[in-house]
Amino acid sequence: MTTRYPAQITIPPVSRPVRGQVRLPGSKSITNRALLIAGLAAGVSTLEGALFSDDTRYLSQALVQLGCEVHAEEEHERIVVRGASGPFPATTADLYLGNAGTATRFLVGVLPLGRGRFRVDGSPRMRERPIGPLLEGLQQLGVRAWAEAGNDCPPVIIEAAGLRGGEVTMRGDVSSQYFSALMLAAPLTEKGIALTVSGPLVSAPFLELTRAVMAAFGANACWEGERRIVVPGRQGYRGQRFLVEPDATAASYFFAAAAVTGGEVQVLGLTERSAQGDLRFVDVLARMGCTVEQRAEGVCVRGPARLRGVEVDLSAISDTALTLAAVAPFADSPVRVHGVAHSRAQETDRIAAMATELRKLGVPVVEHGDGWTIFPATPHGGEVETYDDHRLAMSFAVLSLRTPGVVIRDPGCVAKTFPDFFDRLGRLLAG
Repeated sequence: MTTRYPAQITIPPVSRPVRGQVRLPGSKSITNRALLIAGLAAGVSTLEGALFSDDTRYLSQALVQLGCEVHAEEEHERIVVRGASGPFPATTADLYLGNAGTATRFLVGVLPLGRGRFRVDGSPRMRERPIGPLLEGLQQLGVRAWAEAGNDCPPVIIEAAGLRGGEVTMRGDVSSQYFSALMLAAPLTEKGIALTVSGPLVSAPFLELTRAVMAAFGANACWEGERRIVVPGRQGYRGQRFLVEPDATAASYFFAAAAVTGGEVQVLGLTERSAQGDLRFVDVLARMGCTVEQRAEGVCVRGPARLRGVEVDLSAISDTALTLAAVAPFADSPVRVHGVAHSRAQETDRIAAMATELRKLGVPVVEHGDGWTIFPATPHGGEVETYDDHRLAMSFAVLSLRTPGVVIRDPGCVAKTFPDFFDRLGRLLAG
């Protein structure tokens, strides 16, 4: 079901600590991995608890274009996929993925398994997001794949002639999605793929998430040391009933609501056993003085009377950096975030955008190449731009809980990953 929002929204600040339980939609990262694997698998897969958002719809539509059967039951949070039992049967397709970086990169990684000519395109912002390292990796495997405009960004042209596998070395400082894309393809190759990381690796926990979802569908991958991933070939995938757990990145906004108001919020169905690295955001909140508990029903965060400042490297969980930036003004000392330089190439330049909008509200910020230093402040009201970035909109909703008069423009951009975010937040605040 589509949630429609006005051109701008104001969330009144709360007069008491936020307390309650919240049930969140399925993980975008897990849903997209499971969707793609289901499309390649033999037999029928049923994804329970799946996320329905712009990003997952783009991937579902692409799978249909490529010859898979996809039946969406949004009211039941269920997607049923009859897989292709190997490479996609289509021999030509012009695929549009909006600004869905995960779906775009994953498809570019697996399309060479088949045969034919494919074009993968996206929104104007997607056409600015780098994909060069993945194209270089594919070329090391003998694949004819290139950026149509010659700028290492989509649109991408792929002339597929099957993928045998082999050795690949890629830089890891831009996105871990390049590695996940080739991991997902590897079980259907003849030789398998061995991936070596060159330089630092950002968002490393997502590779473990990829490995875990692959294993659920019958394909193995393993680490050899800290910088090499080996995926044997000739494994294939088998259709499964697969349960998608709640989105840990989405949970960060609700945990942050507890942190900034001194309240207590429990996210149901999300446990410390999760393979989602972004759940580790609660460790950052713990360092700031929050109490974190794993209860039978899910993870619970309780905010302190006063938050402490912290210095933290968020390179492994960079999607939560904006959430922390929204919490930071309410700490008793500066918050220094580093390790997220790659977030400048995401839905927007997130470092510059957050610094600009916080300053509009009277928060002192020093912008660094790889993050910020954010100083204690009492923010005031004002209009904030969201730059068509869902995570900016949701982060400023957190700051609004302690700040009267914050106007969030284009709140509908949350449709990318969490269409009814403001509705669920409103129910928590009212309950």
